[in-house]
Amino acid sequence: MSLPLVAIVGRPNVGKSTLFNRLVGKKLALVDDRPGVTRDRREGDASLVGLDFRVIDTAGYEDQDAASLLGRMRHQTETAVAQADVALFMIDSRAGIVPLDEEIARWLRASTTPVILIANKAEGRAGEQGILEALALGFGDPVALSAEHGEGVADLFEALLPLLDGLEGREADVDDPLDPTLKLAIVGRPNAGKSTLVNRMLGEDRMITGPEAGITRDSIAIDWDWRDPATGDTRPVRLIDTAGMRKRAKVQDKLEKLSVADALHAVDFAEVVVLLLDATLGLEAQDLRIADRVLEEGRALVIALNKWDVAENASSLFNGVKKALDEGLAQVKGVPLLTVSGATGKGIDQLIAAAFEVRDAWSKRVGTGELNRWFERAIEANPPPAPGGKRIKLRYVTQAKTRPPGFVVFGNRVDELPTSYQRYLINGIRRDLGFGAVPVRLTLRSPKNPFDQGR
Repeated sequence: MSLPLVAIVGRPNVGKSTLFNRLVGKKLALVDDRPGVTRDRREGDASLVGLDFRVIDTAGYEDQDAASLLGRMRHQTETAVAQADVALFMIDSRAGIVPLDEEIARWLRASTTPVILIANKAEGRAGEQGILEALALGFGDPVALSAEHGEGVADLFEALLPLLDGLEGREADVDDPLDPTLKLAIVGRPNAGKSTLVNRMLGEDRMITGPEAGITRDSIAIDWDWRDPATGDTRPVRLIDTAGMRKRAKVQDKLEKLSVADALHAVDFAEVVVLLLDATLGLEAQDLRIADRVLEEGRALVIALNKWDVAENASSLFNGVKKALDEGLAQVKGVPLLTVSGATGKGIDQLIAAAFEVRDAWSKRVGTGELNRWFERAIEANPPPAPGGKRIKLRYVTQAKTRPPGFVVFGNRVDELPTSYQRYLINGIRRDLGFGAVPVRLTLRSPKNPFDQGR
């Protein structure tokens, strides 16, 4: 699908190419103090704190004969605005409003393209007079911006959002295309039956197994094609069998330390991690430590009770483990809990299907418009507190990444937002937006400059 188009227009040397480079995240357009450096239209994919669009850098608009070079450059700019969904009209706030700015404003008012007025070079106090003068152009309050330093781009996001809402062409994940191969690591305490389960999945004795704990030392990755019984489709899986993880205090042998380190490394590169429990032993504190480590690394987690074919008091055991997990993994409620048997193969298809399902949630991206409509409802239902009698104002939210899903909330005095309210937002994101029990990251940021990090 095509992205919405945003054209940057203005007279020469007001900073259009500098803003273009900032929005696309790289120096694609030449920038120089001399006017007229940009001649042709230049386009690039832009992402403004999660809002995706295609941006067009145009030549400086000048009133010249249509047959001249400057006149042909102006025609290119007019074409860009006619094609755009939004035009960003940029002025130099330090220079103030000049006659050419007024001429451009008259032309833009006659077009049907929505216009956002930008007062660039507004850092410090030197641009205050120009910002006030810009009100006379007839486009409302200008967005005060410093394209060079990144100040004010969050306010630009806020101005663009209602105009681009519903035009986003990429509502799904816009990160790297999802590799169809599920990277699935199986972890757990020694002798939980990890290698036996892998062998049953593969239908061969690929891994050495036995009653002795700690047989597996290296993390072994094996490619496997799983046939989905529901659809009959074959889906690729990369299985990673890992060494058993004992409590750190009990790990003294150097080789065992290396094996555990290798298992943790496998977790880092997995998409979904299956924590395998021994149903004959139940849930132990070490299992919760392993689960915590998986969630801290941002991996999607599924928990499986193995050796279910020989478990006693199965119903009470399952309910007891589920309750203990809800209490012990309070940061992520509702982690999938399934039962399997590496000896008989029962439950394996359900386990793999659940792993694909949580991978989908782990990779999910929500469109900016849908996300902010949810955000408004969440704040209305439960407004932020007012420490010291001064209310915390939350302005908007954007999804910054996937795998694991990460969200950035912009607002004022966000450093005073209680942890309990942050949990309220995270739980709402999981419950209402389809993320289920995957780890969700939430970052709080004031709207001054969201490009301080990662640019």
